[in-house]
Amino acid sequence: MEEIDIAAIKKKSLRGIAALTGRTFLLQIIAFGATFLLTILLSPSAFGVFFVVTALVSFLSYFSDVGLAAALIQKKESLTERDLSTTFTIQQILVVALCIVMFIVAPYIGQFYRLDESGVWLLRALTFAFFISSLKTIPSVLLERRLEFDKLVIPQIAETLAFYGSAVFFAWKGMGLMSFTIAVLARAIVGIIVIYIIQPWRIAFSVDKDVAKRLLKFGIPFQTNSLLSLLKDDLMTVFLGKILTFTEVGYIGWAKKWAEVPLRLIMDSVIRVTFPAFSRLQHSKELIGKAIDKTMFGLASTIIPISVGLLFFIEPAVTLIPKYVKWEPALFAFYCFVVSSLLAAFSTPLTNALNAIGKIKITLGFMVFWTAATWVLTILFVHFFGYNGVPLALLTLSLSVVAVVFVMKRYAPFSFFKNISIPAIAGIFQALLYAYFRGSNPYNIIQLLIVGILGVILYSGIVIVASKDKIREIISIGKKEDV
Repeated sequence: MEEIDIAAIKKKSLRGIAALTGRTFLLQIIAFGATFLLTILLSPSAFGVFFVVTALVSFLSYFSDVGLAAALIQKKESLTERDLSTTFTIQQILVVALCIVMFIVAPYIGQFYRLDESGVWLLRALTFAFFISSLKTIPSVLLERRLEFDKLVIPQIAETLAFYGSAVFFAWKGMGLMSFTIAVLARAIVGIIVIYIIQPWRIAFSVDKDVAKRLLKFGIPFQTNSLLSLLKDDLMTVFLGKILTFTEVGYIGWAKKWAEVPLRLIMDSVIRVTFPAFSRLQHSKELIGKAIDKTMFGLASTIIPISVGLLFFIEPAVTLIPKYVKWEPALFAFYCFVVSSLLAAFSTPLTNALNAIGKIKITLGFMVFWTAATWVLTILFVHFFGYNGVPLALLTLSLSVVAVVFVMKRYAPFSFFKNISIPAIAGIFQALLYAYFRGSNPYNIIQLLIVGILGVILYSGIVIVASKDKIREIISIGKKEDV
């Protein structure tokens, strides 16, 4: 693999973020529209089952490659065929073993959660889809190492269309939870076909002990982080499925999904690009610091206005959309998740940067704390506040962003508050406009649209005028000639 210089990294990173963000907007429009239809066609209980079963299968992914894929992306030197074949072989041994175990225990899991036959088949389908998805690892790594995210988005678009198209169609046909089963299988098959067309790679099996040892030195701590994330998030969802009703889990899942719109639209794309980009820049603290500055400003400028809009317009949406009032009990959870997601949008890129420069043990320490605190606070808060204790616990933990900023400053010079201050002030003015002019129930749709647009114009005007030099610098990077 040919190494690329600093100018190319900057340009490809910016283009990668643009490509992934554009893809994300397209996919989220599809996902939001499809989810809206599914929330009408399906019951909260069906969503609760889907969230719990998906979390169960997500548990497998954390043991599927012991961090080897991330190690390939983070590796300073060029990749070799031995690197690729060793990673693929180890991963497939782990994946096949995990899938066999899951198929064997699927009926017992169904009994434990009192799932009907459709719930058990959903679990089996997700397990098979997990195996198919593991075959995409090496082509994905090759594209990410070259920062060719404009190509990587194509199979993701195809997968989303396959999943939501199938889910909505079969839900409309009255197949209930089984519509998710068909959808996850369609997504897996379409994805594997498309990515091998875009990035061919001849599957090869071999294990080089020296290569494995070198990659595992980074991969095992990285995957331990992922395992702790599993215990903190997905396993918590599995646990909640036992102590709460599926309807309450459905409320939490609905609130979290919609509240994390800014993360899915913006932050996921930034994280996907910045990890390989930061890895290529890890030799220079100054370059990493400048990259973090631009990342913080870009995230703040885009995520803050979306979050403010969500806070002020979700309640009118629940009130005005037919058959949507059933989600009203989830509004408090939604508000908490929006604020915690906003704070996570700043802490996650910083832990991502720590991983990219090889400080994996530091992020491991953070994850140990966050995992333990999540379980303690969630169990405690659920006892006192019911299912609303879940978002309250997450909101409390999100305040730890201050500690992440402090630690990252030890390894790269950047200014956190300077980069988020202007977007934050603009967001406050946007919120004040919404609070004054939005109105109250019964809401007027035309008034809501006008006020929403005026808020975006006000926010954009403040940011553009106050930060024109930063914006001009970022735009200039994207306009530079190819190198």
